[in-house]
Amino acid sequence: MTFSKPNRSPATLTSTRVNPAPGSGICVTCLDGCRGPCEIGKSAIKGREMLYPAPFGKTTSGSEKDYPVDFSHFNIQGTAVGAVGVAADPDFATFPAVDTTTKLGADGSITLKFPVFTGAVGSTEIARVNWDEIAVGAAISGVIVVAGENICGMDPQAEFSKGRIIRSPEMERRIAAFKQWYDGTGGIIIQANVEDTKLGVPEYVIEKLGIEIFELKWGQGAKDIGGEVKLHSIERALQLKERGYIVLPDPTNPAVVRAFNAGAITEFERHSRLGMVTEESFHASVTQLRSVGAKYVTLKTGAYRPADLARAIKYASDAKIDLLTIDGAGGGTGMSPWRMMNEWGIPTVQLECLAHQMCERLAARGAYIPPIAIAGGLSLEDHVHKALALGAPYVKAVCLGRAMLTAAMVGKTHGRLMREKMETEEENVTDGYLKLFAVAADLREKYGKDFDKLPAGAIGMYSYIDRMKQGLQQFMAGSRKFALKYIERNDLVALTRDAADVSGIPYVMDSDREEVDRILG
Repeated sequence: MTFSKPNRSPATLTSTRVNPAPGSGICVTCLDGCRGPCEIGKSAIKGREMLYPAPFGKTTSGSEKDYPVDFSHFNIQGTAVGAVGVAADPDFATFPAVDTTTKLGADGSITLKFPVFTGAVGSTEIARVNWDEIAVGAAISGVIVVAGENICGMDPQAEFSKGRIIRSPEMERRIAAFKQWYDGTGGIIIQANVEDTKLGVPEYVIEKLGIEIFELKWGQGAKDIGGEVKLHSIERALQLKERGYIVLPDPTNPAVVRAFNAGAITEFERHSRLGMVTEESFHASVTQLRSVGAKYVTLKTGAYRPADLARAIKYASDAKIDLLTIDGAGGGTGMSPWRMMNEWGIPTVQLECLAHQMCERLAARGAYIPPIAIAGGLSLEDHVHKALALGAPYVKAVCLGRAMLTAAMVGKTHGRLMREKMETEEENVTDGYLKLFAVAADLREKYGKDFDKLPAGAIGMYSYIDRMKQGLQQFMAGSRKFALKYIERNDLVALTRDAADVSGIPYVMDSDREEVDRILG
């Protein structure tokens, strides 16, 4: 079975002339004279530009690799018996009665109306132009929005003193957009990578902008290597190089300048440095964040090898942080090399199962286990249920990166089309939204005259989360579990022997065997 498709992909806008060899991906007959529509051929012309999905900055991308075990290899168990968390009475045990709220933080003081939050919406262009939609959508949905790395460093209007950030209008804009609609549930997290830390972003956003939740990050900005952004002018490339970023090719090199002016080079890449994790530096960072006023400290880690996962869980346990997000391979990004997205890291199911095993070992010794969130290629309510169950009782939430952005972008697009139509018809925004969005009437009732100020993308994101909420309530009612805290691993069944071996979840033909024997006598 082939799990990968090298040398051609819609993500890189490449194809092959004839059927490719399954291993190499090269056409079975590579023709002298072909213009080379494949990745190899286009790389012969565009070189390093072909490392990334296209058009860069306008898309988010997710791995197309078919992993041997994924969440579709599990099903959610249902039962006809009893109810947990509510009276076992058909008048009370209805699916709308299911409580989908969750609590994060070491003291459980961060409440989410639904157990999801956004991926890191950082310094990429697609993140910048869609921020209001996503931030407001999170605020009105009562979930968390994550402002990703490099926002201050990428802000053209940012002000610095002695290499430290003293003002970032872009960061101020992002925080203000969320706080305008924030009602006390959910929250906003600001992330930092190596460059952010060097620039003093944590101190700036905590001390001057009042941020309470701050997140340290081990990779996944661009999977294994830190975030990238493409730059289309020498002036911008020089500005970011001066701020300490790695910029390729070097815009201070006269030969590069000549090549850019001639059109041979059309763009520059801004790269972040690799983080170097040590136990001592991690604890020092947590202590520093708390000392400057961070009320909550969180960590996001990527699909690194199992030893690094163990480090993340153990360090997070010892530091008693408020949330650990574990991001598996197969998820999406706006800026990672395409082959790295497909061929690097541990897939989400395997990574979550490893995390569960490690948490069990620490918990058996009485150790603190931080609330855990799982990310990596998840999108709908069945994924949410399965991720919570597979990691129960430690997994409390799910990070939906591309999915949230998709909902926001589609809502924004339909809002734009509606406004274009309104130019030829006598209709106001409220009437248009009421016709367009199924949830609009509820939001209008809640926000009154401010309803017209909601971005269409935010309404789209709210609608998507509302759909998932009812879908999750239906799954949970079918399992007779009426609050998230009652979800357990026994609510899943493995459909393949491989899935059972990886997870420890019983194979479908072995499930409930002891209880079946008792019932049948």
